[in-house]
Amino acid sequence: MSHNNMKNSDKSIKTIIKRFYTNELELDKDKTVYDLFSWKKVDVVLKDYKTGKVLVDMKDLEFPENYSQNACNIIASKYFRRAGVPNELGYENSMRMVAHRLVSFWRDALVEEGIIETEEEKNIFYDEMVYGLLNQMYAPNSPQWFNTGLAQSYGIKGAKQGNFYYNEELKAVVECEDTYSRTQASACFILSIEDKLLGSHSISDQFVAETKLFKGGSGTGTNFSVIRAKGEKLSGGGVSSGLMSFLKALDRNAGAIKSGGTTRRAAKMVCLDVDHPEIMDFITWKAKEENKVRALGKMGYDTDIDGEAYETVSGQNSNNSIRFSDEFMTKVKNLSDNENEVIKIKGRVDSRLDREIKVKEIWDAFNNSAWQCADPAPQFDDTFNAWHTCPAGEDGNYNAVHNRINSTNPCGEYAFLNDTSCNLASINIYKFYNHDRRSFDIDGYVHLIGFIQLALEASIYWGQFPTEDIARKTYMFRTTGLGISNIASLFMVMGYPYNSEESRNLAAALVGIMTGHSYYVSSLMAKKIGTFEKYPINKDYMMRVIRNHARVTGALNSKYEDLNYTPVEVNHELLGANKLQKLSDILKSAWINALECGKEYGFRNAQVSVIAPTGTISFAMDCVATSIEPFFSHIVYKKLVGGGFMTVVNPVIEQSLENLGYSSEEISDILAYVLRMETVSEGDFSYEKILDGKIEGAPHLKEEHLPIFDTANVCGTGKRYISAMGHVKMVAAITPLISGAISKTVNVPKTATIEDFKNVVLTSWELGIKGITLYRDSSKAAQPLNTSLTAEDSNVDLDSLTYAQLLAKAKELQAEHHYSKRDKPLGIRYGTTHPAQIEDVKIYTTVNRRENGEISEIYITTDREGTIITGLLNSLSKSISVMLQYHVPPKDIARMLRGQKYEPYGFVQKHPYIKSVSSISDLISKIIDIELGDFSRCQVKPDDYISSTVENSPFNHHPINSSAVEAEPIKASEESKKAVVEGEKLYGVSCPSCSGTRMVTNGTCKVCLDCGSTTGCS
Repeated sequence: MSHNNMKNSDKSIKTIIKRFYTNELELDKDKTVYDLFSWKKVDVVLKDYKTGKVLVDMKDLEFPENYSQNACNIIASKYFRRAGVPNELGYENSMRMVAHRLVSFWRDALVEEGIIETEEEKNIFYDEMVYGLLNQMYAPNSPQWFNTGLAQSYGIKGAKQGNFYYNEELKAVVECEDTYSRTQASACFILSIEDKLLGSHSISDQFVAETKLFKGGSGTGTNFSVIRAKGEKLSGGGVSSGLMSFLKALDRNAGAIKSGGTTRRAAKMVCLDVDHPEIMDFITWKAKEENKVRALGKMGYDTDIDGEAYETVSGQNSNNSIRFSDEFMTKVKNLSDNENEVIKIKGRVDSRLDREIKVKEIWDAFNNSAWQCADPAPQFDDTFNAWHTCPAGEDGNYNAVHNRINSTNPCGEYAFLNDTSCNLASINIYKFYNHDRRSFDIDGYVHLIGFIQLALEASIYWGQFPTEDIARKTYMFRTTGLGISNIASLFMVMGYPYNSEESRNLAAALVGIMTGHSYYVSSLMAKKIGTFEKYPINKDYMMRVIRNHARVTGALNSKYEDLNYTPVEVNHELLGANKLQKLSDILKSAWINALECGKEYGFRNAQVSVIAPTGTISFAMDCVATSIEPFFSHIVYKKLVGGGFMTVVNPVIEQSLENLGYSSEEISDILAYVLRMETVSEGDFSYEKILDGKIEGAPHLKEEHLPIFDTANVCGTGKRYISAMGHVKMVAAITPLISGAISKTVNVPKTATIEDFKNVVLTSWELGIKGITLYRDSSKAAQPLNTSLTAEDSNVDLDSLTYAQLLAKAKELQAEHHYSKRDKPLGIRYGTTHPAQIEDVKIYTTVNRRENGEISEIYITTDREGTIITGLLNSLSKSISVMLQYHVPPKDIARMLRGQKYEPYGFVQKHPYIKSVSSISDLISKIIDIELGDFSRCQVKPDDYISSTVENSPFNHHPINSSAVEAEPIKASEESKKAVVEGEKLYGVSCPSCSGTRMVTNGTCKVCLDCGSTTGCS
């Protein structure tokens, strides 16, 4: 059936449960859905990047043939159940098992709920959902993979964990009998808090609730505005210690849970209304803590995000947001006319704290802090609540504070009532593009949306929840969160620049169809088994929001209701001009269906869509881009079966060039330009490295096509990248077509100004965006240059010492080793030069030796002539050389320099063995190790490397020393040569799972490009 005619068809759930992808199974009854795929056997071996320790070693795993090694690695290491499975291995070893475990659970829950009735419907639902999952067309959020179906498929139940569900027969919340008979499928939670020290929902209870969520790997958000400020009266006498004292304590609690056994940092959102008496302290909290980190860094403390400096300060375990009202933002907009605009700060219970404060003071402090350290972020309170489907809450008290949207989950995409949860799934939108036909399969897309909405509903029906309130309110409102991923691939293959009206309009139409059709399916479920419990008292408000959504899509032509701005609307003329008329028609029909059926039957779910970061699950689906994010770069690192990487050009570029009309020869030349290499020689050893990965200047490529290939960051020596407003406008186009919000960070260059921040935030509010985050490159504190001579003397920096003081320190060290004479080399020296490049800084380290093979000097130079770094490196060279000439053992110097952290740091180019360092000092440490024959701390080992001995070093001989033994040149393996990996560094964050350093921003969260671990929800 064509979805164009759906509004004229029978409106029942039976119209949704139809075969689309598995019709072949109707023709051949002997086949199963698993027979529609070709399968392969894969080994998954993952190691810790720092220690080399094997984290995962699983052999002969079964996956569909088209899965990349990266997807296999991530699914097996993250999602395969590795204990208690009743087979000869004791663990899941096939994607078949995972698909069956998930889908059979959803199917059986829908049967018990009464949504699926017949055997035919059961078979169709199972086959279509298994097909979509195995074909990487969608993926549920991580908790589903972890928990769903373990009891039904394997008999794994577990003990009681203090989880709850709402028993419909008893009309009460009851405790679950075990861990896995029901599923904990939600990743997103919002907790409430009350202004009291003890009891339910108290400050003390917040510690317990957060601990429970963090322990399970979930995140939580809370608005703390009800907590009285410092100095407010207490009922028992005395005054309150204030909000900030409790926030700091809760932050410590989150840090303790993270360090108490989980590899993932606790995910936590802290919101505060702009009229709270401690608003200025809250705004500047993390910026001040960052200054402390910088000071600690100067003293030699490790300033990695998990290092000692950050552990010492507070506020590092949460995303902080300010809830700005329309009143406040209107005054911000008018600041150019009146700098004396004020707002009233209100004591929570004590009017003595009431006062007026200049809007400019708050606005300047907010943007200055965000510019300094990316926190806090803005959330526009009235915009959130203008799209709130349930402002009457549970009790019918419209717009009471406890019935408003007051907070979001940690990543910012789920926004609803306090004490509720949301389970998520995302669709790989690129999977619906047919490259041969050069068309988008809109019918298949709509078909899958309906099935996923059923699965998300099933996860609520057979779900369990960490607190009694969340169990009750999740049952009462039944919010779900379907989203999309990999849309940047679709834009590029269709020839649309990310920053264009065409891309924004296409994204809005696709997201609008997803939300509209999900609401339609929700209304069909309501027709069959009833609305969500609290729909009747929220009906009028929810239908108002549905009508406003429909107006954005053009399905309804009338004035917006209770909006004080005009949302960005879908441009149907542009869709038609781009040969997307069918997309235009289905968008309108989806919302007409949602309006008509919703009016008649109501809805089963209060919300249906969000745009989550989709970190790990995007990699599981082999997406080239995550969520609605643009591409990071044009280079993709393809994991190899035996480990390591192979660098290739983003495959979507080739398909895009084909669609743009370039010949195969022209495409070949363009791709070769992007992936062009330079040969780097190291004595008898040479290897190839990527020059810079840019597409600008490629032969044959037309100037007008360059914007199609713009990325989030500058590629290599190129100049092009997507502007901040390109990101803002994309979010603005999608926001009025989803139920929740969008997890999105706008990355800006380090040269961005505070005025740039102000412009992005103000424009975001004006365009109707609900919330957004800005991150300025290098704005997080990194340890300043610190080359302390000894670990014990870490508070002494080389840049603070004169040469005479350095010499005195060297003599101190020499005295410890009982040497009294400096053997200064004379005449011509012989040695080895190690070239390396960290970020855009080229470092040349020359290691000279005496005739007996002893290292006598180390000189470090850079291409940054006349800069501070050149002077500091000269000082470092002299101090190291003096120590060597006083016979301080090189291994002791290496140990002294090892692991120091300051800019520049991260991935290393030009060196065959060293691929990642934490500083230039760390680089020198590794070079000394290599010169001593120790490759144990290098990311790439020589083929014939066996042990760490000076005798095995290829560098320990002098060219004019006839007695020196000629060492065989060390050759790196072919795979190692390909392992020159370069990623987008995120202020020194190393992955907590694999220690990799390719952590990048992903929505408002972070994701590891190596193992797929995420700090977010999916």
